[in-house]
Amino acid sequence: MKQTAGRDQLGAIAPLFARLNDDVLFGEVWDQEAIDIKTKCIVTVTTLMASGITDASLAYHLANAKAHGVSRDEIVAVVTHATMYCGWPKGWAVFRMIKEVWGEDEDAAPRGLSTIFPMGEPNDAYAQYFIGRSWLAPLGDPQLGAANVTFEPGCRNNWHVHHKGGQVLICVAGRGWYQEWGKPAQELHPGDVVSIPPEVKHWHGAAHDSWFQHIALTVPAEGASAEWLEPVTDEEYAQLA
Repeated sequence: MKQTAGRDQLGAIAPLFARLNDDVLFGEVWDQEAIDIKTKCIVTVTTLMASGITDASLAYHLANAKAHGVSRDEIVAVVTHATMYCGWPKGWAVFRMIKEVWGEDEDAAPRGLSTIFPMGEPNDAYAQYFIGRSWLAPLGDPQLGAANVTFEPGCRNNWHVHHKGGQVLICVAGRGWYQEWGKPAQELHPGDVVSIPPEVKHWHGAAHDSWFQHIALTVPAEGASAEWLEPVTDEEYAQLA
């Protein structure tokens, strides 16, 4: 998503600064491919911490780190390490913010997710078609139709059908399920690949006790569309191990 905070807040008074913020810092610098986005998030958090910046800016970047796959254990280890070099009071201040972003419940932190593909942003645009929370991270050029989809434990999408063009799922982390209408559910693990033909009613999502990630590849076809149908009921889902 293109950053517009600079222009929104400072465009009228400092247009050059706004452009540098939106197009250079959150554009060219964040888009560089020499390091992955998860590493960029960790570097940003530690740099702000070392500078003594523990305001809304750090809160934003902590949340961004979580959204891109930094686990609670990882951020705790990073901040503990950085505290030894930049000061105890700064560590205390950052840990208070970590508790707000990740929470104190260890099970609330995503575990075992991909360290290669980003977690992305909350999948708000399609939330009405999911039970539970999911995140979406588009991959590469939009023409590829590829995205990394993250499901929290118990999250699954509704029954749906891809018309004209099908879909391919490449499982990258966690444990999940795929089911076609009238057939038994298929348990999914990292490395599994599911080819979904067009016009086949199906659903996919996480196991009840595991986070799950897959890359979804849209098979291009003229006039392709997706038709979202009824949810997978709790009774249907509860029958899966």
